[in-house]
Amino acid sequence: MDDITALIQDDHEAFRRGFARLDDAQGVDELRAIWEPLALHLDIHAEAEETIFYPQLLRRGDDAEEETDDAIRDHNKIRDAISESRRHDVGSDEWWAAVWACRRENTEHLGEEEDEVLPDFRHNATLELRDELATAWLKYYAEHPSGRGLTFRDKDPKEYIRNNTP
Repeated sequence: MDDITALIQDDHEAFRRGFARLDDAQGVDELRAIWEPLALHLDIHAEAEETIFYPQLLRRGDDAEEETDDAIRDHNKIRDAISESRRHDVGSDEWWAAVWACRRENTEHLGEEEDEVLPDFRHNATLELRDELATAWLKYYAEHPSGRGLTFRDKDPKEYIRNNTP
């Protein structure tokens, strides 16, 4: 059996490693080679969570509406920072400011998910559901290689909750 919460945490670890690699990067080409796949992974991850995970949390979580609202707002801030980074030359002060904004938002978001959201879901969802969602998660990534077919746009948290609450 697989578990959606474990797959989400696997992505979180990949994000931490990616940001750490930026710390050691030498030169624009290396920065670009690290940042572009990391930024894309962050975008795809947010879309996957919003498509697969958070609708299920809204059906089962103890503080699901508050947790979901916060997560959507965090995803928006991360997407906005990624978009801002793309407006600047890689390695410029403005680019670094956007990358650091993304890193800060992401670090805060990962902590909240790992300390609150994922334990809430594990407490309230069956192992079978967690396995079913893990399969959907893996399929989602396979169906959208390199983000193909996805649009990375901010979402209104209240509207998202309204549209995904049974």
